[in-house]
Amino acid sequence: MAFMRYRALPQGELTVEEFRAWLSQFDADRDGRISREELQHALRSLNVWFAWWKARGGVRTADANRDGAVAVDGEEEVARLFAFAQRHLHVKITQLVPC
Repeated sequence: MAFMRYRALPQGELTVEEFRAWLSQFDADRDGRISREELQHALRSLNVWFAWWKARGGVRTADANRDGAVAVDGEEEVARLFAFAQRHLHVKITQLVPC
């Protein structure tokens, strides 16, 4: 059995791209979407208490079309997931304005 080594979530303020890159490493099936189980795995890597419960809440909050996953590249769903992370995981994410 192989063990995966994941990058830790950077400390301090994060850009949207940094958060997206960190989250995308947990996309096990490489479909560009984060399922509840994949988000739970990401939260466990941060040693978050009740990761299963917070993952369920995160996907429910961010999943606009109710298909059970959040598109990492989708703007609306990712914005909702970022807001959830800021509120419930105390992650500070800065929004970058395109030049």
